[in-house]
Amino acid sequence: MKIEPRSAAPGWQNTLYRVIFETDTRAGRVFDIILFFAIILSVLAVMLDSVQAVHAQHGPALLAVEWGFTVLFIAEYLARLLVVRQPLAYAFSLLGVIDFLAIVPTLAALALAGSRYLLVIRTLRLLRVFRIFKLGQFVGEGEFIVTALRASRFKIFVFLTAVFTLAIVVGTLMYVVEGGANGFTSIPKSVYWAIVTVTTVGYGDISPRTVPGQTLASLLMILGYAIIAVPTGIVSAQMATPAAPGAAPGSLPYKQAACPQCQATGHRPDAAFCWRCGHGV
Repeated sequence: MKIEPRSAAPGWQNTLYRVIFETDTRAGRVFDIILFFAIILSVLAVMLDSVQAVHAQHGPALLAVEWGFTVLFIAEYLARLLVVRQPLAYAFSLLGVIDFLAIVPTLAALALAGSRYLLVIRTLRLLRVFRIFKLGQFVGEGEFIVTALRASRFKIFVFLTAVFTLAIVVGTLMYVVEGGANGFTSIPKSVYWAIVTVTTVGYGDISPRTVPGQTLASLLMILGYAIIAVPTGIVSAQMATPAAPGAAPGSLPYKQAACPQCQATGHRPDAAFCWRCGHGV
């Protein structure tokens, strides 16, 4: 969504728009810096309040600080809606939803105790103030990673399906071999053990006691090391494949193999025929 100021708006609204949404002025840069530190301090206050010793001694003060920042963010959110051309569209945009979620937990705490600790989601708002630190160049690198993940999504889906199938099969075998006496009381719980084992997490809350069960677990542990490397290799290979010359950002990489007929390169990975001569590639 492209954020634009209201047309034919009073001068003060245009000024407020430049301060809130633009950083090419001193006032806009100062606003973003203040917003940055407000987000950091509000999240820090919530984290400190979750420590029992700190809460017992400074709970009321931290609550007052939390409400102060909430009022500040509510005013800022309403100001954003006031100065944009399409308030409703902005409210349902990604940044608009994040801005709204930054104020909801404190208000929800009036009816649901403990929900105010969800205010840590305010850290997501730091994404909008990265620009003040000249971090815009990292956006392109982030898009590069997202593009590689998107291009690898089907391979990763097939891989995860195979791993999940393996976990179900091994978990079921472990349920049969070990039984409820050794903690494997059901197939879902046994599948949970298989997932924990194959990912090399190893909580240790359930463990096999019999020799066949320990043998099966050992094989699954060794297999887990090989499985971990697969998605990394898939994405790395996708990132290492160069994009076609002049391709738009986010486009699929091209096949490096040349056409056997005309030696043309730059074919899409899903191409069955050469783009120049029509020969099969």
